[in-house]
Amino acid sequence: MNKACHFNTQELLKVDEAVKVSEELINNYFKMSSGQWLKNRYDIKTAKDLADNENVEGPFAQVIKYEGRKKDAPLGSSSFSFYKVCLQDCAILSAVSKTDSLFLEPFLLYILTHELVHVVRFLKFKHRYENRNEADVTLDEERRVHLLTHKILQPVPILRLRQVFEFYKDWILFEES
Repeated sequence: MNKACHFNTQELLKVDEAVKVSEELINNYFKMSSGQWLKNRYDIKTAKDLADNENVEGPFAQVIKYEGRKKDAPLGSSSFSFYKVCLQDCAILSAVSKTDSLFLEPFLLYILTHELVHVVRFLKFKHRYENRNEADVTLDEERRVHLLTHKILQPVPILRLRQVFEFYKDWILFEES
């Protein structure tokens, strides 16, 4: 892995804002209250808080499944799936710096919405979680998630979001049937 890089304080504020917007959009699209599925079922971390195995080269983020259990519940029957969205700061910052039309805020919104669509699909058993990184997810599933992400974000009036759609155009060319 290349030299470690992390979001700075201003960039972390942009991540935080993108998380809030993405969560609201996901809740609205899937018609779920925030307490219905999100509470204590996932977390979003940036590079500085990731374990070595959670840092990967290639994707801008990945979802890793863990088994969660309340402290006072020692039995396996009380376990639940817990998903960690691992943002890859270097990959994101590199793409933004190398692509004139990409800006951090809309790019983060797309990435986070995309990853939360994965989480929803895992939680609703629309797609089975495999213990692999996002690069190994089937192309059909990735295309489906990109299409859903586009469908969720397309009506949202976010400045420079069209450029992000252009960046992902090869994934969102075909409408979901």
